[in-house]
Amino acid sequence: MQNEGSCTIDLHHHFFPCSSDKLKKNMEVGWRTPEGNLPWDPEISLACMDMVGIETAILSLPPNPSGAISSEDCDIARANNRFAAQICQKHSGRFGFFAGLPFLKNTTGVLDEISYALDELNADGIALTSSYGEGANAIYIGDDTYDQVWEELNRRHAVVFLHGAQTASSTPYPHPFLGIPITEVPNETFKAAAHLVVSGKKRKYPHVKIILAHMGGSTPFLAPRVAVLSKHMGCPLTHDEILEDFRSFYYETALSAHEATLAAMDKFVTPDRILFGTDFPGKHSIR
Repeated sequence: MQNEGSCTIDLHHHFFPCSSDKLKKNMEVGWRTPEGNLPWDPEISLACMDMVGIETAILSLPPNPSGAISSEDCDIARANNRFAAQICQKHSGRFGFFAGLPFLKNTTGVLDEISYALDELNADGIALTSSYGEGANAIYIGDDTYDQVWEELNRRHAVVFLHGAQTASSTPYPHPFLGIPITEVPNETFKAAAHLVVSGKKRKYPHVKIILAHMGGSTPFLAPRVAVLSKHMGCPLTHDEILEDFRSFYYETALSAHEATLAAMDKFVTPDRILFGTDFPGKHSIR
């Protein structure tokens, strides 16, 4: 989980196997990247990595806003993971990847893909989105519905990269300069992390190493609020147990590293829990 020696590993680095469709969806939620980063190919990433001194980037797909149980969803996940694995093989040592999964309620398809990705494609871990489904039908990943998935990840001592969903709130985002990736995604990460904590799933599956994207979004700052108030809502965990579970996540720095946030994290978790990420291609310009 830590960088070895002087090797810098970027744990938050997106790839786009189907650029046109994915880009269209991202534009709809107010998402832009530096000029020249898209359409994406590995050479664009390598140019940026060489420029800023990154030895290895761990690829993952941007979060999918929704899904459904279907053979097509399984086929798409399989194709994307094979695509990522081919990049890793072609550029040995420069890339790894977190495997994407089918719609999470498809337990059979998800377990098959976890096995294939970790055992056959040598994925470095699994990428999960904070919730699956849309609107009132969205289910956060700590729900009992997904226990079989967590049991398998726990059995494997898997690494999980948890990214907030690009889910709109009940009101529009406040300004074109403040799209959903800015205003909503960080809070979706917090809601998923908090759900795992108060539901007891974080300690029920202790062998899963969960990395929270974007330094956990609002997680470090709202964790004390959860510790104080959730007890009154019936959570069986104590104040200290809740904070202990929040501290057991890993936090990566993408779009969040500033002297103020890093100083706060230094007080919240031990240094080994803070990992490096860039959120490329949403950050850094190669021009």
